[in-house]
Amino acid sequence: MLYLVTVGVDQPSFVERGEAMKSWKRVPWIAACSLLIPLVFVMLYPALISSVVCALWSVAVLLISVNAMKKQAEAERRTIIQSMEKTAIASLNHHRHDWMNDLQVLYGYLRLGKLDKSLQCVERIKERVTEESRISRLGIPSLVFYLQSFRASGIALELHVEIEDELQLSALVSPEDGESLTGAIADAIRAYQYGGGRSSWGEVRKLTLNFGQDHGDVVVRLDGDQTPDPETLRQLTAVLKGKKVRTEQLPSEDTFIQFRMPCGI
Repeated sequence: MLYLVTVGVDQPSFVERGEAMKSWKRVPWIAACSLLIPLVFVMLYPALISSVVCALWSVAVLLISVNAMKKQAEAERRTIIQSMEKTAIASLNHHRHDWMNDLQVLYGYLRLGKLDKSLQCVERIKERVTEESRISRLGIPSLVFYLQSFRASGIALELHVEIEDELQLSALVSPEDGESLTGAIADAIRAYQYGGGRSSWGEVRKLTLNFGQDHGDVVVRLDGDQTPDPETLRQLTAVLKGKKVRTEQLPSEDTFIQFRMPCGI
């Protein structure tokens, strides 16, 4: 889940927006409880005018409740949009910082006349460009956004992505299944990050995502330095219950977990 805000003048804080949304959520309940007033009035004074008052009151309550729910939905939509905008900005800034670092290193090698080091630097840049290009062609917006912005999230995990040539998930799975796959990958990465033994001080844990196809299925394998404990595997399987994504634990020591989803839109 993303928790972000746009930067601007007099922008309300998270606490202020949270309190505002809570207040809108209380309006329908308050309006519904207020129906007790005309109902008691009708019971005490069973006349035509009492029934008319009760009907008008009910209509007013309905209109107020609908308006409150609309405002609540609009406030939540704005918060989500602002969160995505801030994440996108942070991701772009992080990528720009990485590119500037690479260019400065390359420029330094060129000035020192170290052509072999310069070629190695160019190869690293080329590999990154190729990886990011393949990620963008996966075609599932939520997955592309998650992977492209991962390094800007500040998580102490070095994530690498390897994708089978010309693989486009959008042509193989439905948008709903793509969202399920994205959620499964995010949950598995989170479990890998916090599960198992802790890394030693200064050590950054590494994880590689491998995307491919196998016998009509989309296969995503997570390779790292640990395997999931039975409880982690049980939790991941429970989260995916009723969805097309299946968890598989392979005997390889380098494989954390593998997901398999049948192709078909």
